[in-house]
Amino acid sequence: TTAHAVLKLNKEDGGNRRFIMVQLPEPCPPNSEAFKAGFAPIADIGKERIRCASKQLNINTKELDNGFRVLKIGDSNFKDCRLFPDEYKQEDLLAMADNLLPNRNPLDLLFESMLQLGVDLTLPIHTQTLQNKQVFFIGNNEVAACFDEGLTEELAKTLAEHKPWCAVFRDGGFASDAVRVNIGQLSSATHITII
Repeated sequence: TTAHAVLKLNKEDGGNRRFIMVQLPEPCPPNSEAFKAGFAPIADIGKERIRCASKQLNINTKELDNGFRVLKIGDSNFKDCRLFPDEYKQEDLLAMADNLLPNRNPLDLLFESMLQLGVDLTLPIHTQTLQNKQVFFIGNNEVAACFDEGLTEELAKTLAEHKPWCAVFRDGGFASDAVRVNIGQLSSATHITII
């Protein structure tokens, strides 16, 4: 209801109000009409309500944003590598060659990186393909992030043309150790973050 009201008021007066809705991960009761209609958690009802409100208000202009982001609190996307040196075994080192937990996608990594960097989660995000790699640009290209594998010096040079303040890369994403070492020299970013 609150999100609907904010969208409606923005439509009426051209405002730029924002909203944050919070819902505990509460399931719909199995005998409820919502559950029968396909809504498992209560949060799904809210998401659908916001979509319907946007459609009903016919909000589709550049001046009014009908989009919204749904974020879920969860565990880190990275393996816990906090061990004392004498606690490591050879198989632990090999298992940590890739520091990501299984079934993580680039958006998972992007939003965790944004949180770590203190970047506003409401900033616009767009993607571009550079050197056959997916690159996320946040805000007005202040932050660029690429989590693909096989990153090359050519990508760093192409990325430098966008002049990001910060560039974020996946630790295991570089084509070679030399690229990983040289990426800071090749990119124009003030900050290089390797996750």
